[in-house]
Amino acid sequence: MKASEIRELLKLLDQPDIISFAGGIPDPSLFPVEAAKAATNAALSDPAKAAQALQYSISEGYVPLRRWIAAHMGRLGVACTIDNILITNGSQQALDFLAKVMISPGDTALVTAPTYLGALQAFNGYEPRYDTLKIDGGNATPASYAEAAKAAGGRVKFAYVVPDFANPSGETMDVAARDKLIDLAEDLDAAIIEDTAYEALRFEGEALPTILSLDIARHGHIDATRTIYCGTFSKTLAPGYRVGWVCAAAPIIQKLVLVKQASDLHSSTINQMIMHGIAEAAYDTQVEAAKALYKGRRDALLAALAREMPAGVEWTKPEGGLFVWVTLPEHIDGAELLARAIAEERVAFVPGAAFYATETRKNTLRLNFSSPTIPQIETGIARLAALIRRM
Repeated sequence: MKASEIRELLKLLDQPDIISFAGGIPDPSLFPVEAAKAATNAALSDPAKAAQALQYSISEGYVPLRRWIAAHMGRLGVACTIDNILITNGSQQALDFLAKVMISPGDTALVTAPTYLGALQAFNGYEPRYDTLKIDGGNATPASYAEAAKAAGGRVKFAYVVPDFANPSGETMDVAARDKLIDLAEDLDAAIIEDTAYEALRFEGEALPTILSLDIARHGHIDATRTIYCGTFSKTLAPGYRVGWVCAAAPIIQKLVLVKQASDLHSSTINQMIMHGIAEAAYDTQVEAAKALYKGRRDALLAALAREMPAGVEWTKPEGGLFVWVTLPEHIDGAELLARAIAEERVAFVPGAAFYATETRKNTLRLNFSSPTIPQIETGIARLAALIRRM
């Protein structure tokens, strides 16, 4: 287990002269403060509700919130009931629980290169072996994955993906790749963990079907699927309440409930009640506001990169989400660049090496565009580009 480079970098946000492209933090100006006040008042002003809000509760989660989530999943093409929903303390807890249920030391987890650092941290405690998920060809086949996993003393337990505007790359899996992933998982008799933290933040283009909805279309019912959908309100409403969820086949949810009971009994009841009130009152409005704000900042970041960066620097062009992935000339180490960027230019970002489970590409970095303002983006990229030219 190692300290998260991202969590450590967040401490820099307390330094007012630092322009930070580091953490994937929502802009607090978007937080639904009035809706949160109203939902808090509704939960505490009625004695019966207040007693429920401040009491122990069931491990599965607050029933009205689970009903709202089940209806929300239905709008995404996932027909389900509250028996298919578990509330977790953010989707990060869901990743930890899934690793606890599925991984024994030596089992294999398939992950993209790069992949979400927080997922690797959640999985690492259970001592998996990692293999790079390559959906579109190469020498990777179901047989080769299975044989390599067996040689390591285990089997492939799951493939983990962030299919929409991935953290850290900003890339999106097309429908063909999603179908191929289901094929691969079926051949390996493995699960798919679908991390959808950024799914709602699409700025342009048509929304793509979730992997879980494609799985249901194949097999007729959610309880016959192997895809496990991890959702969160952190990027759309407010991260401070720490409310996420898992949507999956009922037998999987039942296993996860046992883990929840042994871990923290249940997520905060009052937080779930408040989140339900906010979601009912303001979800669509909040999502549209976030998309409008972040699209403008994404556009400013891409324009600044095109204007300022020297030849040899490349970057992704995401259709949504919070991140742009930058590839530097081979001789520039992202960690070394960060140290100099902070010391010389007062600019922070996340070096790319932290996002690799197996192979490592040190000449990469992740830029977040949800936190800095457009003037900060323009100034910060100009400073960073000047340093890269010097290197």
